[in-house]
Amino acid sequence: MNFLFTPSSHFNLANLFTMVNITAGLMATYYITQNNFFVAVILAWVGGAFDIFDGKIARKYQLSNEFGVQLDSFADFLSFVLVPVFLIFQAVYTVNFQGFWLIAAAMVSIYYVISGLRRLIHFNINTDAGEVDKYFTGVPTPLGAILLWLVYLSAAYALVSAPVVIGLMGVIGWLLNSKVKVPHP
Repeated sequence: MNFLFTPSSHFNLANLFTMVNITAGLMATYYITQNNFFVAVILAWVGGAFDIFDGKIARKYQLSNEFGVQLDSFADFLSFVLVPVFLIFQAVYTVNFQGFWLIAAAMVSIYYVISGLRRLIHFNINTDAGEVDKYFTGVPTPLGAILLWLVYLSAAYALVSAPVVIGLMGVIGWLLNSKVKVPHP
């Protein structure tokens, strides 16, 4: 069991937590395809919890390595970019739009996905394993996902219309790569 606490192991404890995040994201995607949005959201939040703990474990036990940084970004892309966009597309856009509006929703969704991917790549290029800054520049993808969950809930409870959801997704996508300073917890 030494591999759990060996920084060079691809299966150290921090990376195993990240793999649970990936599993939760994949399962959430499946439930979205089944229109079971409640279970999908629960799984997404489970993935988010494991994302918090993987970083804490990596720092506490000095398990950070380049593999873990890349694995974590892949998990973040799946759980905090693809899953919320796919959820909104399936639960809000396909139900409310056809024609032009569906194409507009697809374009904004693609913009968000590319913005999230760009943010994660930029973060990986400019961060060393185990290093934590006091502030993020731009909204981190987990916070972007939380904002999208709030947008989804607002639409689900008819607090905002589907066209407003498109606008909010575009704004949040822009914030991912903005100069906004967000304190690191």
